Amino acid sequence: MTTANRSEALPELPTVGDFVPGYEATVGGIGAPKDTPTEIVDKLSTEINAILADARLRSRYAALGSVPHPTSPAEFGKLIAAETEKWAKVIAFAGIKPE
Repeated sequence: MTTANRSEALPELPTVGDFVPGYEATVGGIGAPKDTPTEIVDKLSTEINAILADARLRSRYAALGSVPHPTSPAEFGKLIAAETEKWAKVIAFAGIKPE
């Protein structure tokens, strides 16, 4: 498990963070091209969040050991920026270069 917390579906399965303190890798989401009009982004966000709130979908996610996290476009943008910065540091520290 790469999430910060253990899965409700597999509570006995430790997380990577149980062995590497502070480790978490959980980002996932749906994006749109950067020039997409705000009205369209907001409409997509509203509709996607409504789908993620559906009990049947949440049940299916839970069966797979996952939990959806509806958010706003602004919050998701901040998360992506923070994750990009975090993983850029890891890549630089490890000296990873593209082939």
